[in-house]
Amino acid sequence: METIAKTDFVADLTKKSVDLSRWYTEVILKSQLADYWQIHGFQVLRPYGYALWENMQARLDARFKATGHRNVQFPLLMPESLLNQEAKHVEGFAPEVAWVTHAGKEELSERLAIRPTSEAIIMTMYSKWIESWRDLPMLLNQWCSVLRWEKSTRFFLRTSEFLWQEGHTAHRSAEEAQAETMRMLEIYRDFVENDLAIPVIVGQKSEAEKFAGAASTYTIESLMPDGQALQSATSHYFGDNFARAFNITFQDMDGERKFVHTTSWGLSWRAVGALIMVHGDDAGLIMPPKVAPTQVVIVPIRGDDATVVEAVARAEESLRGAFRIEVDRSDRTPGWKFNEHEMRGVPLRIEIGPRDAKNTQAVIVRRDTREKAIVAESALATEVGRLLDAIHQNLFERARTFRDAHVTEADSLVALTTGLKANPGFVIGHWCGKAECERAVKEQTGATIRCIPFDFQNGPGRCVIDGAASEKRAIFARAY
Repeated sequence: METIAKTDFVADLTKKSVDLSRWYTEVILKSQLADYWQIHGFQVLRPYGYALWENMQARLDARFKATGHRNVQFPLLMPESLLNQEAKHVEGFAPEVAWVTHAGKEELSERLAIRPTSEAIIMTMYSKWIESWRDLPMLLNQWCSVLRWEKSTRFFLRTSEFLWQEGHTAHRSAEEAQAETMRMLEIYRDFVENDLAIPVIVGQKSEAEKFAGAASTYTIESLMPDGQALQSATSHYFGDNFARAFNITFQDMDGERKFVHTTSWGLSWRAVGALIMVHGDDAGLIMPPKVAPTQVVIVPIRGDDATVVEAVARAEESLRGAFRIEVDRSDRTPGWKFNEHEMRGVPLRIEIGPRDAKNTQAVIVRRDTREKAIVAESALATEVGRLLDAIHQNLFERARTFRDAHVTEADSLVALTTGLKANPGFVIGHWCGKAECERAVKEQTGATIRCIPFDFQNGPGRCVIDGAASEKRAIFARAY
């Protein structure tokens, strides 16, 4: 049994360039990030996968706390009558809601919804907690799981239950709430680009694509290797929509009672799926160094050699505390270890054999380029730090080069359709803002408007669908 398990673990993967979907599933299972559960749409997050999520969570959570947000925990269930209080909100989530109808053998007098998101729960509490302008702004965040019953599912990208964080804030004015919405959008951009090494396009969702119940929704969109977009995080400005639905008012400095303005923003473990697809290769995962569960693995060559044992101990001592390191002292062959840690995407591998020990040096191998270098033992910590930074930058630049090469401009529906087929990715073109034009693109091409981008120059033009005058351009793409 043990021998079979080892052989399976390092078995050849389906090539990513040949079948991305199959490769994606295989690499998750073989690298032991996650596994299937007995109920369709649910997954088990294994220790290696959870360590990755913990590192992502810690770095994002630090940004939240640095901007004044505090973590809380709200209930899993809500009465059906509560969910129904905001009509547009419940309409948007109704097809995905799972219900609790019994407690033991007794049927409940009212169905309980398992939270698909927590606006209704949190706004109910805000109506109790917020009394005066002195209570504002209220800046809260929750790390939790939510449940949205999905018919078609894939590891991390679309699961019925998923881990995420959802921030919810309340403010005195529309201006303050809008500023908060944009501040959190920038935090997401910074995290995904500077920690996950994934370039994004930042923009506003169309009316058809915005969050149910929101006044406006903003997004960061990343591009996957198959040319499909992935919504990586969203930030929503609610105006006073939820405040009116849940009667959240406060006494302002002028003595008048007013409705608060609220926001919501979230990032889920879909970002893990993006990380896997964007950076991985035919040999397996490539972990961005800032969130990698193990940043450096030390592999002894002839681990029974006394000089090697001593050299490995010195290397471990010099790196421990500054980096997340692992020493593979297992009895497997060096080749097996190399394959295993490559599949798991460990950014750096340090090899130490008898000759290295004798010369007080080590061999460092980069996961992203497989470049090898001989480094003096005394310079090991400095060189590891430098190389981890270089790996992050290389992963980001490589992903950005791919993304930029898959942006096509279109001035007609024919050009848009051709662009999606000839160069799958983002297609940018003018859009007049009409819902019927947006629907026409989706019906004829399968693509949606991912966002109205902030960083692409706008100006007078003609809608790619009906030729009507347009002042803004949109990003079109097929999406996960």
